[in-house]
Amino acid sequence: MKWSDSIPFPRPLRDVRLLVQAPVQDWKDFLQEREAAAYERGRQDGESTLSKQLLQQRNEIAEMQHGVLQSLTNAIPQVVQATETALMDLALEAARRLVAGLPITSEMIEAVVRETVQQVEGSAEITVQLHPDDLALLRQHQSPVLNGLAETGPLRFVTSSEVTRGGCLVQTRFGMIDARRETKLEQLGLSLLS
Repeated sequence: MKWSDSIPFPRPLRDVRLLVQAPVQDWKDFLQEREAAAYERGRQDGESTLSKQLLQQRNEIAEMQHGVLQSLTNAIPQVVQATETALMDLALEAARRLVAGLPITSEMIEAVVRETVQQVEGSAEITVQLHPDDLALLRQHQSPVLNGLAETGPLRFVTSSEVTRGGCLVQTRFGMIDARRETKLEQLGLSLLS
């Protein structure tokens, strides 16, 4: 088809103007108006799409923030508990090392025996079990505790391989009182945990 051929239409056209007869100024204004309208539609569509995306991102960030805060809220008690446990373990280990590093003296052994025997209620027969080196130390220093205590009367001292240095076991006819260092540290640990 050539540019000069006629184009047949199935129905007659309405409101058709020839371009040649249309004023040049009107055509430019028409194109500018259409361009401005298309630009405004594009701008509004872009703003609408951007607003929707920003709202969706805000919601996602809010959900993420809520999740992080919830995780932190749930983690705090666990961290506190783990810290408390670690501090108790550290305190017990420090106590063990301090006690282990203390020199064993006759005064220390006397104090342990006195403290333990005070827990005994009305027993005529009290046997104090000591580490062999501790009993030898009391004898070497001629400790008055070997002759008994005013509150309880005479005490019977024996050596025992079950007793570590610095501690004692006190036996009565009613039972045994364990005053060994390791037992005291264990009781300290249990009291810290409760």
